[in-house]
Amino acid sequence: MSKRELIHKELTALYDEGVKLAVAFQKKEEKQFQYSYQRWYTKALKAVAALASDRLPEFRSYYEVDPKRKSLGYGTYAIQDYVKGVAPSKFHYPDFDTREETLKCFFNQITILASLNERVDSLLSNIEGELYAELQDNEIVIARQLSKVSVRAAGALVGVVIEGHLQKVATSHGIKLTKKNPTISDLNDPLKAAGVIDTPAWRKISFLADLRNICSHKKEAEPTKEQVEELIQGAEWLTKNVF
Repeated sequence: MSKRELIHKELTALYDEGVKLAVAFQKKEEKQFQYSYQRWYTKALKAVAALASDRLPEFRSYYEVDPKRKSLGYGTYAIQDYVKGVAPSKFHYPDFDTREETLKCFFNQITILASLNERVDSLLSNIEGELYAELQDNEIVIARQLSKVSVRAAGALVGVVIEGHLQKVATSHGIKLTKKNPTISDLNDPLKAAGVIDTPAWRKISFLADLRNICSHKKEAEPTKEQVEELIQGAEWLTKNVF
């Protein structure tokens, strides 16, 4: 089971647990609501904080009492009030139902939790993209340092970064590749044909492919520092501009 599937599974289980507890509370069938709710809230709070931090203040407000609250009644009652056994004055609110108000707050929390499943895929994709971009940046830095020792090795490393990035771009655009291990040229042409890159970008990538070949294939002439620096700068441009 992938990390994505595991998160979906855990969110669904947490949602089902909340719904089951809310229904039991509504029917007055729960035995220890305070205990069961606090256990659920602790887990749900972490999930909301991790996957929807922008909804966290709202999620907490349904449970926590507002320290700036000036009156207790409709619109200001929180689940924490029910847990503590607090209720508005019967004189001012003769028909106030603490269970009903608590249930409203609880269902609002459950609704927020239910929305998290829709965020998992986009969030994980963003995280994966950020990590991959950071890895590329690190490899380019390493290549620049390596060029002081071996320009050929540095060029070969940057070539791998370029190939990997172009493969990722092709995959994200649904471009099918015929070769199992495509080269820069094998990736460049399909991307241009699909309209992912324009002619100037295609020419620039073709030039990078030529430089990469000089570094990867042993010939009589060694690649120059200038050529490898051009390859490194090209990789920096590519990873920041072609998606």
